Amino acid sequence: MNVFVYGTLKPDERNYLRYCAGKVVEAQRATTLGRLFALPMGYPAMTMGKDIVHGYLLSFADLGVLATLDGLEDYQPERAMSENLYNRQNVKIFNLLGSSLGLAWVYLMQPKTVKQLGGIYLPDGWWSGNSFKCL
Repeated sequence: MNVFVYGTLKPDERNYLRYCAGKVVEAQRATTLGRLFALPMGYPAMTMGKDIVHGYLLSFADLGVLATLDGLEDYQPERAMSENLYNRQNVKIFNLLGSSLGLAWVYLMQPKTVKQLGGIYLPDGWWSGNSFKCL
């Protein structure tokens, strides 16, 4: 099972050790299409879009990891999309040369929610909790 991560679940970010370390079979730099925003709470949000968003493709052997990640992202599949903080969707993922790596799960936020939370657009498509802090 593959998950594209662009925020706190990336290697070297604050949630990687707790949620991913020891469970990831493979991690590789990757991209997908969307729009990336930094939120004042110290984590990012991605929406659908046509920009390049940079992150990592994480491969897990244990499908149970998905339920744990759903909890972190406040996603419950039985709820209406508008009631979730993030919604999990399958999207196309690419390596850094632009070749397809297939589909992976990604957590997306509704644009309306990003606006309500004061999201700051990141045109370069990269977020890091280590170097960028919202004011």
